Amino acid sequence: MRIINIEEIISNIKEMCIEANIKLASDVEIGIREAYNKESSSLGKQVLGQLLENLDIANNESIPICQDTGMTIVFVKIGQDVHIEGGSLEEAINEGIRRGYKEGYLRKSVVSDPLIRENTNDNTPGVIHYEIISGNQLEITIAPKGFGSENMSRIYMLKPADEADGIKKAVLETITQAGPNACPPIIVGIGIGGSFEKAALLAKKALIRDINIRSDKPHIRKLENELLFAINELNIGPSGLGGRITALGVNIETYPTHIAGLPVAINIGCHVNRHVTRIIT
Repeated sequence: MRIINIEEIISNIKEMCIEANIKLASDVEIGIREAYNKESSSLGKQVLGQLLENLDIANNESIPICQDTGMTIVFVKIGQDVHIEGGSLEEAINEGIRRGYKEGYLRKSVVSDPLIRENTNDNTPGVIHYEIISGNQLEITIAPKGFGSENMSRIYMLKPADEADGIKKAVLETITQAGPNACPPIIVGIGIGGSFEKAALLAKKALIRDINIRSDKPHIRKLENELLFAINELNIGPSGLGGRITALGVNIETYPTHIAGLPVAINIGCHVNRHVTRIIT
């Protein structure tokens, strides 16, 4: 049994909230730098150059990469041999978010009620997903999610007969409708299978996977590659101004599903696809 005090959790989450908002995940930053070299459109190349300049300024001056510092999405993997001491895990997570957004001078974007829309003034509560795993470690991923790209996301309840072609059609329709509103170049997270809500969670999880790591399932890896090519053929380009690079990566996660269904969720991440993971031992 490993005992972890909530103060350690609060401290780590505070630091992760700040880190995620001022320093882009390395796979995405490298992807933008590679896109700059590949982009043939002069205007698209100029946009990518500005994005890179912005990343350098944010990192050097410890300021947010984007003014939309997001709603805080939290993935928690709890070892079954871990005991949390000193209070509630969920309260500790939200306290870490609260401190991170206050001390990091990050924009508070969460409202307490979706219709009354009164700001909570501390960016809590976060959206927290828990997973029980074996072992005695606590793994936490912080993924601040801006809503320019989130609002462009979609879920489709396809028929099994739609197969891979139906999935491609749904994804390309979503990206085309999003156009410049998702702040391309984008990362596309896709969840296939499970149920209505499981597909959406898979798509969200797909966004925190390294964009250079392809699925270990050959038919899904093939679909990822085909979709990335097809999306970049849409000529939406950086900031929607045209060009070769509309997406930096397409990540697909799958789960078993019902014989009568083919749920497909598309969660779009903008070029500021932020995520930080720490293991607390």
